[in-house]
Amino acid sequence: MKLGAALAILYLVLVQPNHPQAMTWGALAVFPLELPVIVAALLALGSGRAATALRIALIAVVWVILLLKLADFATFMAFNRGFNLVVDYHLLPAAWMLAEGSLGAGLAWLALGAAVLALGGLAWGLWWATGVLAALRLPRAARILALALAPVTAAVAVAEIGAARGAWSLPEAIDPPGAAFTARVGLERAEQALIARQDLARFAQAAQRDPMRDRAPQLDALGPRDLILIYVESYGRSSHDNPLYAQTHRDTLRKAQDKIAQAGMAMRSGWARAPMVGGQSWLTHGSVASGLWLDTQSRYRALLASPRRTLFHFAAQAGRRNVAIMPAHVLPWPEGSYFGFDAIYNADDLGYQGQPFNWVTMPDQFTLAAFERLELSRPDRAPLVAQIALVSSHAPWVPVPELLPWDTLGDGQEFDQWALSGDPPEVVWRDHDRVRDQFRQAIDYSLETVGDWAARQGDRAPLIVVMGDHEPARFVSGVEGFDVPLHIIGPADLVARFDGLDWAAGLLPDPATPSLPMDALRDLLLSRLSAEPAP
Repeated sequence: MKLGAALAILYLVLVQPNHPQAMTWGALAVFPLELPVIVAALLALGSGRAATALRIALIAVVWVILLLKLADFATFMAFNRGFNLVVDYHLLPAAWMLAEGSLGAGLAWLALGAAVLALGGLAWGLWWATGVLAALRLPRAARILALALAPVTAAVAVAEIGAARGAWSLPEAIDPPGAAFTARVGLERAEQALIARQDLARFAQAAQRDPMRDRAPQLDALGPRDLILIYVESYGRSSHDNPLYAQTHRDTLRKAQDKIAQAGMAMRSGWARAPMVGGQSWLTHGSVASGLWLDTQSRYRALLASPRRTLFHFAAQAGRRNVAIMPAHVLPWPEGSYFGFDAIYNADDLGYQGQPFNWVTMPDQFTLAAFERLELSRPDRAPLVAQIALVSSHAPWVPVPELLPWDTLGDGQEFDQWALSGDPPEVVWRDHDRVRDQFRQAIDYSLETVGDWAARQGDRAPLIVVMGDHEPARFVSGVEGFDVPLHIIGPADLVARFDGLDWAAGLLPDPATPSLPMDALRDLLLSRLSAEPAP
């Protein structure tokens, strides 16, 4: 009985998948080729000091790889990619903040405590299971046989790993009776860490080179008009391609398109390709601002340590005032000083006195109204270049406010009727269909708000660039890819400067239009909005 339980523990740990789609009963049928290696080694060494050292090393390695599998599971769900030790460690505090905002502090701490206990119990279970095997009393001949089998079974596991990774092909007569998946995950994560470090070194070199550095003047085609970049959280191609969302969101865009046209403004729409999905919006903001591809936090940190000039540095050189409206920031943003902003408005700076919408600090309508109050209405101001990161469409997508008449907005308490309504996230998120419907409503509110606000700006004639920052998690978006919609709204003469890109007129992008990577947008804006565009 004890032997069977010990083998079962090792078996289950070794076959544990690292991807949500692999979490099926079929995963139990894949025999772990590491198991006979472990069993043979423990039987050969017995219960002496060598066996104890092997057990400690074995448990440490298997336990760490199990943690990496669990981390992979989480990042595949959120970002559609595996976990990278070098660049993703920062996701832990971000995940904790999201858990507190979605579940509440009490449930978040309870979940954390349960996870710690489970991992500790697993380590003890592995120690007990390996101890059972090491304590088996076998004849000397049986231990010699186990010692002989250990390298043979290890060779079979290595052969399967190499074949699975494409390093070599096995003869047709040789078919390993399973997979050494756990060992392969450990090997791949170690290689991934080394590659990430090398990639960061190359990125640091690329950050030193800037094709726009010596080009002047910049942004002079704007004249006295403002340039406003608005990021709509979690707004991706799924709003146009997924039938769950497309009718709602495209109808809202059509209505906004009519309002904006009536205000005398022109529009173009295309696609941009984000560097990630599911979160980390600052990677999108940084890619657009710097003209460099920021698909990891380490690249972002390397950018902050580089002399790279951002869109806002060029705007300052042209005599423009640069501001960032960041309602998601409940703490200071020291990295913001790198980007060249003259003013950064975090959540506390925007004047919102209403109730938060769980993780979301304030509705998008209030954020845009605060931007008008704090910056657009300033007398005798310089032309602006503004970055506005909206958050109403950020998970958990409950509750969702409604658009109010702009002249009725006060300090934000008028939104409390929605902030305090409906089921909390921990109830809604038990049902994925409800989550998707809340996402549909949240994105629709943001699109309606942005469209209505843009139509109000007709007499002020800014150039407005509206884009999604990334797709939501794949279980919500229901589509593959990294594309997000990109809308240019403004005076006809400025919008016409983006002709030749095959972007569609209006707010409905053509599905066949190729997407531009977000790191191309800085130079595109600088070139198209300068009197003498770069080649």
